[in-house]
This record gives sequence, C-alpha cells and structure tokens, in this order.
Amino acid sequence: MTRHLIVGRLGPGDRTRIPKAADERMTQLAFGPADGLAFGIGHALDDLRKLGLHPSEIGADLLVLAAHVHAADTRISRDSEAQDGWTREIRLVVPVSDPTIWRRTGHILKRALDFLTGDRWQVGFRGRPQTHRALVVAPDNRLGGIPYDGISLFSGGLDSLIGAIDRLSAGHAPLFVSHAGESAVSSSQEVCFDGLKHHFQRNDLDRLRVWMTFENGLIEDVASESTTRGRSFLFFALAATAGSGLGRPFEIQVPENGLIALNVPLDQLRLGAPSTRTTHPFHIARWNDLLGQLGISGSLVNPYWNKTKGEMASECAEQALLMKLAASSLSCSSPAKARWRGLPQGHCGHCLPCLIRRASLLGRDPTPYILDDLKAVTLDTRKAEGIQVRSFQLAIERLRKKPDLATMLVHKPGSLADVPHQTADLADVYRRGLAEVGQLLKGVRAAPG
Repeated sequence: MTRHLIVGRLGPGDRTRIPKAADERMTQLAFGPADGLAFGIGHALDDLRKLGLHPSEIGADLLVLAAHVHAADTRISRDSEAQDGWTREIRLVVPVSDPTIWRRTGHILKRALDFLTGDRWQVGFRGRPQTHRALVVAPDNRLGGIPYDGISLFSGGLDSLIGAIDRLSAGHAPLFVSHAGESAVSSSQEVCFDGLKHHFQRNDLDRLRVWMTFENGLIEDVASESTTRGRSFLFFALAATAGSGLGRPFEIQVPENGLIALNVPLDQLRLGAPSTRTTHPFHIARWNDLLGQLGISGSLVNPYWNKTKGEMASECAEQALLMKLAASSLSCSSPAKARWRGLPQGHCGHCLPCLIRRASLLGRDPTPYILDDLKAVTLDTRKAEGIQVRSFQLAIERLRKKPDLATMLVHKPGSLADVPHQTADLADVYRRGLAEVGQLLKGVRAAPG
C-alpha cells in the first residue's frame, strides 16, 4: 500500500514547501494561471460570468477542492495502491482564499469523503499565492436580474431528465449543471437538453456544462481507477459554486429515485464502498453541513427520495415528452463497455442501474439494450450478464419471506441519523423498488453456467 499526497499548485510561482511524511508519495497538481485555470475550472468560471453569475471566492475554492478529489479518485488505482484492494489513503493540500474558514470544515469533509468513496482521506488547506488572490472576475453589466430560481443537476440519466421536466413544468427556472467525463454521457446530456429546449421554448433555459478529466499517468507509474465513487463530489461542487453566484438562498435539486439513493446491498458480497453512495441521505446531509460552515446559503434536496424509479416515470408531468426523450437518456453503469464488443455505446441491459431502469419503464421502454431479451436463455451468474440479475432475485426472495427485514436493511448502507423521521418511508420505498424489479424478472432464469 502507498499513501498518496496531492498538492495543488496555482501558477508557476506557487512554490510553497509542503512537508510530507516518509511513507507518502507526493504528486503536484498544476492549475495554471489565474486567467485560465486548468481542468475545466477556468472555462466554468468564464461560462458563469457570461450567464451573469458571480460566484464567491469560497465557491471558486470548492471547484479547486473538487478537482483535487476527482484527480485522486480517478488516477490512483485501488488494485495497486490499497492494501486490501480497495481502501486507499489519500491526503490533499488545497490552496484556498481563506484557510481559516476552510480548516473548520476538515472533519465534515473527512466524514463525507470517507463515506462516499470508502477510502481514508485527510484534507489540509493553505492560502492561495499572491498571483491568485482572486479567481472570479466580476460579470459584465447586463440589464435585468438573474433569471434562475435555483440549481438542478442534469446528468443525462433518466432520473435527471424526469426531474428537469417536472421542474420546468411547474414553472421553475433552474440553472442546470452537468459534468461529462466520457463521450456517451456528454451525448446523452446534449440530446436530452436540446429536447427540453425545443419543447419548453424558454429564454431562461440554460446549462453550465463542465468537462473535467485528468490524463492517464498523472500519478507516475500508477494506473488509473475506473470506479469513480467520488464523482458526485465534483457534481455537487459545480452546483454549489454556481449557486453561490445567485445572491440569495437557493436549493440544489438532486433528482434520484429512493431505491438507488439508499442502494441497500443486494447480497452479502455487495457491501461497503462497492455500492455507490452518491445521493445517500448521510452524504447529502454532510454536504449541507459543509455549505453551512462555508457560509454558502444553499442546500441539497432530493425531491424523489421516497419514490421508486417507476413511480417517478409514471408521475412525470409530461408523459409524451418523457417517452420522446427517454431512449436518449443514459442509465448504464458502464456505457463504454459496448465498444469492447464492437457495438455502439449504450445500455448493457444487465447492470444494476439498467435493470432498475428497465423495471421502471416496463411495457413501454423505448431503450435499445445489448442484452435485449432477459428471458431468451439462462443467464450465467459467473458472468456480468447474470450477476446482478441473480443478486436481485436473492434480495427479492429474502424480502418476500421476511418483509419486516426492510426496516433493518435500509440502515446497512450508512447512517440515517440525519433523517430519523423518514426511516419508515425509506423502508417502504425499498420494498416497492424491489417489487418493481421483481415484475421485470418474472420468468428470468439465472444460474452458474
């Protein structure tokens, strides 16, 4: 196991000495000049300025911090750098506008990141160099006020599409925020957002889109990591930065169905960090703690925490529009895997999010899947096509025999101490979500090949 230290550098004159432990391996993360910050940050701040938004310097710090997290999470291999094949030890030293304020957030960030990725994080802060005292340029003068009444995350997935349709249909004017790290995701976002613009025909329909990736080999002689459990930290940071420029209290809408948000392990082999925790109540609560400590007057809200994906789809405010755009949305956990088989990028049809998606649109699903017919043959549980199907079958059968287990199982992914009044409803959405998938898997056979 190797302990890694990521040190951000703002410009070539940023040479502050950062002490490191004897067993730490240091990597420098060069952000470049203030007027052209690397990794998409400069473009994001410039795009916000063009939208009339002037984020706070603390908001800009969030983007710099998120870049450190995203670089570490995606460029430090779990296989080679973790003693147990999963848990990495990562320390960040981040240049920020006000280290005193940021140091008060250290315990919150550690709890949030440890929970989110399953690693052991330490986050330290230092002052920005003189050349980068201000990262945010004041917006150009423009007539009228800021048109946006909040921020909505727009990932290109089915849930975010439903969330956008519902929000716009209700008369709200959110600024949508997207992050794309691969072409399939970016394409889905573009097609779905263009469809929304064409349907709603509104001048205030805008999107902040940031592409942040890091070159392979950023950490010398260390392979990249494909699990990206920390991606939502970047997603939330983009939204909070944009929101800090609204000049008033705001909500960040995080549309996610309750079954995925909880992500209760389907079987004993799927525990801890292998289950994503992006929108789990614990993680969202820590982000709200963080924003409060930073003085950013925003809060993350998942309006669908007590809905299954099928309920979200069936209750969507514009059914015709949803069905028109649904096939263009992207839910698959690994859309690029199709390339390995010489097929177009898209939905595999058998991963966990694909199965939940198929169940939510059962009987009216316009989506093409690589594994189109789940009932054609017995699916091999020793291969990817059968693993999640069998896991769902086991979880569904377990709950059928003992329905009351749901009340206990919803606590397995993480603490619900922040939402004790929601426990009964969370257990119920877990039951309904599994029942929804159970309808999809009726007659599907899965066994060792």
